[in-house]
Amino acid sequence: MRALVLLLILCACASPSPRMLGASRHDVRLEGIDFAVFHKDEVAEVVRMTFVARPSRRDIPALMAQAAAQATGCEVIAFSGKALAPRDTGVVRFDLDCWGALSRRPDS
Repeated sequence: MRALVLLLILCACASPSPRMLGASRHDVRLEGIDFAVFHKDEVAEVVRMTFVARPSRRDIPALMAQAAAQATGCEVIAFSGKALAPRDTGVVRFDLDCWGALSRRPDS
């Protein structure tokens, strides 16, 4: 019974993958969906905290990219999003352009 309680407690919290240990955490809410964004160097790992039924998940990857950009202040590199589990919208890792080196900024 204790093991089950411990497992439920651990499943209820968002923690980064081992690669992202030491990352700063930012909580973001977009369109009623909560995300935990972990930012370390030029990478953001976004964890969806709110349950979303399968038919409604179509727009989730774009919202996750938006959450990463909003939380980090960096530009998300196009097509860099990689789900940690195939076809999953629960955890996605994005590469970031935090210095504007990879793309021109509209104001430059």
